[in-house]
Formats: sequence, C-alpha cells, structure tokens
Amino acid sequence: MRLYSRRLTAVEGNTTFYATPDQTTVQRWVAETPPGFKFCLKLPRAVTHQGLLMPRISQSIAFLERMQGLGDRLGPCFAQLPPSYSPEQLEDLVGFLNAFPRERIDLALEVRHADWFREADARNLEAILSDLGVGRVLLDTRPIYECPDNPQLTSERKKPQLPLQLSTPANFSLIRYISHPDLAMNQPYLSRWAEQVYGWLQQGIQVYFFVHCPIEAHSPTNARHFQQLLEQQAAEIPPLPWNLLEPPPTQLALF
Repeated sequence: MRLYSRRLTAVEGNTTFYATPDQTTVQRWVAETPPGFKFCLKLPRAVTHQGLLMPRISQSIAFLERMQGLGDRLGPCFAQLPPSYSPEQLEDLVGFLNAFPRERIDLALEVRHADWFREADARNLEAILSDLGVGRVLLDTRPIYECPDNPQLTSERKKPQLPLQLSTPANFSLIRYISHPDLAMNQPYLSRWAEQVYGWLQQGIQVYFFVHCPIEAHSPTNARHFQQLLEQQAAEIPPLPWNLLEPPPTQLALF
C-alpha cells in the first residue's frame, strides 16, 4: 500500500468484499498512506450477495464502524449487487438505501441484472439514487468485448457485458474501467472518458476512476495513460504523485 499510495491517489478496495479487515490492518493502512489518499471500499459479500439487503443492514453498519478507523482516508463505499438482484427487489433496495447511514459516508451502487438497464427501470433507479444522494458505479467493459481478441480467455472471474450508462445522480461517481491489455486498443475509449470526466469535474462532481485489466500487470500503465489524457484537457488537472518520483512521462507512442 505504501508503494501504491505514493503513485496514485485512491484505491478500489475489493478485498473488503471477501473479508472485513481487523483494526490493526486498518491502522496500518492509515500509517502507510499519505494525507489525501482515499480508500473506496466494497461492502462485504455477506451483505450484498446473500439475498435481500434489509436483513443485512446491521452488518453494513458494523462494517462502516470498523472502516471509520481510516479517518480522512475513507472515501465512498460501494455496494455491488449480484446479477440475480433485479428490479423485482426494488422495495428491499430502497429500504436498504434509506437505512444506510449515508450522512456518515457516501455510498455508491453497482447493479448487474440486465433489467436495471431497461429504459423504465433505469429511469426509476436514477430518480431514486438522485433523491437519496446515492452515487452510481459505472462499469465499462467495452474494451474487452468490442476488440477483436478475447483478453479474458484465461481469467477466472470474467466481467459482465452490460450497457454503459453515463449517469451521475449524486455529486460523486465511481468508474470501473476494464481495460484491454494492449494500450492502443484503449485509446478511443480513454480519450472519450477524459472528455467526459473533465466535463463532470467542471460541474463540481467528484470522480474516482479505477482502471482494471484481465492481465493486471497492464493496469498501472493504462491508468497512467488515462491521467495523461485528462491532463491534456486542462492545465488545472493536478498531476499524479507518481510524477514527483521521476521525470514526468512523455506521451506514449500508441501506433
């Protein structure tokens, strides 16, 4: 974490999906990261992947209590719902979102059932999230499905192929960009994302942009390239801490 936090400004905490860290681990995360660094943590699967959400609200609050130990390092948390959780469970979802202590921490939602992306259900969900100030997790898997090869061929956990909805119902948003291992394949997607993110930043929307890759060794390079594209949008975009550790990178040759 010490190495990561001296190069990037936030981390998407997937490990909390599988196990809640103990107090010692939380304290170590604080000690190893600089002020201003943010942890965006996924709610445990014991909360989001065990059927209805409302019976798990006490577990959500207990998780939040533990994570309060991060102090100012704590960014938004997010709930990733399984593909089995559909608009038929809307009443349960609304109850959970109302009961979650959003005044203490920002919460974002990622849905994966295909019906959430139908026009009527998508519009209804957008209105609910907007009313409650709940953010949206935007999952972009286009690079790994629209390119000619299959970079997920050897991946154990494949990302879903779902429509991308560019919506920001709250004043913050989490973007999970699943990149292609070949940097050049990402260029048209990342160029459009840089324009979109800059537009949101101009509106005062806080954006957390996380870059994944089926071959994770490529994620840092792809993430850094996106930062370069974003900096080209305007001079006021702050550079990554990474740039302070070595001479600023030159524009990467893509073609």
